[in-house]
Amino acid sequence: MQTSDIWVFLAMVLYFVAMLSVGFFYSRRSNSSASQYFAGGRGVGPWLTALSAEASDMSGWLLMGLPGLAYFTGVADAGWTAAGLAIGTYLNWKIVAKRLRRYSVAAGNAITIPDYFSKRFGDTKNILSTIAAVIIIVFFAVYVGSCFVTVGKLFDTLFGFDYHLMMVLGAIVVFLYTVIGGYLSVVVTDFIQGMLMFFALAVVCSGTVISAGGIDHVAAFLSDIPGYISANHTATPTLDPATGAQLAQGGQPLFGAPTDFDLITIVSLMAWGLGYFGMPQVLVRFLSVRDAEEIKQSRIIATVWVVISLGCAIAIGLFGRAMLPVQFGTQAAAESVFIVLSQMLLPSFICGVVVSGIFAASMSSSSSYMIIAGSAVAENIFRGILKRNASDRQVMWVARITIFVVFVFGCVIAADQNSSIFQVVSYAWAGLGASFGPLMLFSLYWRRTNKYGAIAGMLVGAVTVFVWNLALKPLGGIFGIYELLPAFIVSAIAIVVVSLATKEPGKEITDVFDHYMDDDTNVGELLEEHAVKA
Repeated sequence: MQTSDIWVFLAMVLYFVAMLSVGFFYSRRSNSSASQYFAGGRGVGPWLTALSAEASDMSGWLLMGLPGLAYFTGVADAGWTAAGLAIGTYLNWKIVAKRLRRYSVAAGNAITIPDYFSKRFGDTKNILSTIAAVIIIVFFAVYVGSCFVTVGKLFDTLFGFDYHLMMVLGAIVVFLYTVIGGYLSVVVTDFIQGMLMFFALAVVCSGTVISAGGIDHVAAFLSDIPGYISANHTATPTLDPATGAQLAQGGQPLFGAPTDFDLITIVSLMAWGLGYFGMPQVLVRFLSVRDAEEIKQSRIIATVWVVISLGCAIAIGLFGRAMLPVQFGTQAAAESVFIVLSQMLLPSFICGVVVSGIFAASMSSSSSYMIIAGSAVAENIFRGILKRNASDRQVMWVARITIFVVFVFGCVIAADQNSSIFQVVSYAWAGLGASFGPLMLFSLYWRRTNKYGAIAGMLVGAVTVFVWNLALKPLGGIFGIYELLPAFIVSAIAIVVVSLATKEPGKEITDVFDHYMDDDTNVGELLEEHAVKA
């Protein structure tokens, strides 16, 4: 290891130690009750809420997957996806956050998303929460795997360390501070990591613009690539049939004729924004915020963070193509462009701090996924069905065991180091968005929704994602659209049709809905009311 690598490594080690210290610091408070362990006792402020939500949401995809996509195919794919995510972020905070915070209290003081669905629809047998918990386990295992892929690629690219060894070691660090510290450690570390991700993107983006000779110089270079900087075309790299890597000639990458972007493709990419309505790692932040009235402040913070971060990530990919035109031959390889540029542009220790942003992104996301998976199984299956009188201590132990299982499955999924982070994340995003997104909106806005419609919506959404991705998408044409969009629509239709075809919700459920809709309702009074009932 060279001297410069030692400084990079030292900065990253110090970061790891700091994150583990946070976990230990919050362990006593988080382990005082299940409510504290899973939702921070509903006492999280607006800044922590906003940045922890966005850091956990974006993961290593923001610093590796999105720049890699922009590097490989240009503006259109990455740009329309980012536009959908930015709009989805704002709308989620605008139309879901405050209502969910209030309704989760009104409907039995729910502290997890599966728990909210069961209590919202009066599901005393916990069928809804069990289905939701299973869906969370399946897709979060995939999500966690994508985060571990990021960690392995990071150390492999930086130091040439063995991918599999570093992937497992990084995963162990995340597992330890998650299982020890619970939700509060996750939220606080996510806040720190959100700040670091923002700093890393801004520094590398600025440095790349300067080193590449300025925007005008880069624009002139990129405009020579067919369709690369077009909003309605995407560049088509010319690939070697034998290796699948992009061909080059005279130090310049080769591209074929650009692919047209029609309206269906644009809508398909922007449909990424629909996923936010069903993302448990974001929705649980709405449940835990200290006061529903603070959500407006969180919405502003989160939206600004997302817009600037997405813009910087895409710019890094585009300017990276100008600086390193032939270094990355595949999209999976191009996902290391942020790391390579950091090494080129920054002093060693600062590089270590900046690339820790990648590990930060992976840590923040995977920790959130694991704690939510643990809470789903422990609260909604173990205490909800198997042992209704379970103590908080028993529930938290079941959660820790679940977290370990998800950790193991995530490592198995991440074993393939050639996996594209973007593709892995897109699949899990579609699954969660289609399963929970339509139901979340209907639960908050349509009084007539019943538990049968809710069950149908979740199952149909999840199944459609699998069927569309595996059977229909390979057919191409209109079936080539992102599976989230058709699955979201089909799930919404299933909720409406089944709810109308079955009996109306009971008066007790509709009364709670009407109560929650009253803006004069005091959340503190609702909590006290449910405490008395309990």
